[in-house]
Amino acid sequence: MKKLTITYWVITSLMSAFLLLGAFADITGNADALALIKHLGYPAYFVPFIGAMKLAGVAAILVPRYAKVKEWAYAGLVFDTSGAIFSHLCSGDGPDKWGPALLGLILVVLSYVFYTKRNKQSPIV
Repeated sequence: MKKLTITYWVITSLMSAFLLLGAFADITGNADALALIKHLGYPAYFVPFIGAMKLAGVAAILVPRYAKVKEWAYAGLVFDTSGAIFSHLCSGDGPDKWGPALLGLILVVLSYVFYTKRNKQSPIV
């Protein structure tokens, strides 16, 4: 059990740090984040919104209890990261552009799998 808990927290910490860096760039209106979102064809006002949603999702996952909220947060982060991958692919971007989103998706899925194992639930993967 201890090994499972440590693995969960290591993966979840990496996922949280990765997503929070992106959320911070989005919320603060970082020029690179704005350029990227415009390249993908989305309006500039989408950047702070998606940043705030990432921040809320990570917060929901890190706060103890509230299992249903955590499930929704994991789902939202899967939608965010898979949507980013899809947007990059549709824009003709290579792995150097969609790779970070794939890494984010992998971390979210792994965190969810270990969350469900840790809580003796059946993961939906």
